[in-house]
Amino acid sequence: MSRCYPTPKIRCEIAPEKSVKLHESEENTKMKAGSGPYPGGMGLYTGRDPNVKKPNWLRQRAPQGKKFEEVKDSLSRLNLHTVCEEAQCPNIGECWNGGGDGIATATIMVLGDTCTRGCRFCAVKTSSNPAPPDPMEPENTANAVVSWGVDYIVLTSVDRDDLPDGGSGHFAQTVKAMKKLKPEIMVECLTSDFRGELTAVDTLVHSGLDVFAHNIETVKRLQRIVRDPRAGYEQSLSVLKHAKVSKEGMITKTSIMLGLGETDDELKETMADLRAIDVDILTLGQYLQPTPLHLTVKEYVTPEKFAFWKEYGEAIGFRYVASGPLVSILPCFV
Repeated sequence: MSRCYPTPKIRCEIAPEKSVKLHESEENTKMKAGSGPYPGGMGLYTGRDPNVKKPNWLRQRAPQGKKFEEVKDSLSRLNLHTVCEEAQCPNIGECWNGGGDGIATATIMVLGDTCTRGCRFCAVKTSSNPAPPDPMEPENTANAVVSWGVDYIVLTSVDRDDLPDGGSGHFAQTVKAMKKLKPEIMVECLTSDFRGELTAVDTLVHSGLDVFAHNIETVKRLQRIVRDPRAGYEQSLSVLKHAKVSKEGMITKTSIMLGLGETDDELKETMADLRAIDVDILTLGQYLQPTPLHLTVKEYVTPEKFAFWKEYGEAIGFRYVASGPLVSILPCFV
């Protein structure tokens, strides 16, 4: 997640009447009619599991603190979107207060705040017809980022299946604008899969980008349960692979949520598949259910098990593995 900057307005105005929830599965539709205390209704894979209790190591106080309030006020004043707020990230207090290193972090979300997909784990709002991207956003974002004086910035976005290139051109323009103003700045983009269109990956990779990140999210068996049907395991692998081979020296990065019902063998298989295409950096974090209408947490993975996966991942060849219950699966400053 990234920080906030001077006064550009980077918000795309969304027409309320266009906003409709996607990925309404058959089981959700069947159970909508007044089932349970939640107006949206429960689905086969959603709702709280009373037998899975949140452990002490995940219990956090409500977001507060001087830095948190400063970041919050600044974001509000500048009208900037962050994935931290839009996705209702439970680690928002930790990141915005600076965590262990004292560096307040947040990630700027370009291409608007409304996604064209509806993954079951994500709380970002969805619409089949979001507002068009702001043509001034790349320049305004670059001016803002450079004025902050940071050396490393992360950009992410919602999925934009409504755009012919999935938004890759907009991403690329933003990267180029930042590099023009500050050539030494390192830029990471956490992108969608661009519907598997590899020409879109080329556009972004050759924009001056330093780190190409795309999240595979979960193991192969759980893809259709966790992600929107337009996403997919093989599609994500192909995007990550192409980013690596398209430009020599490109660093690739992905993230996996744990606690969704995956087995150890399935996770090992996924990690092997990622190493087979030479992914450099892997992030492993605990899935935390944003609302009862989202995917149910099946397991709270222990800190000891996360430590094991870090050691295992680096032993099989990842250049770096960030692994822990409170490690954010959303992008953060590295």
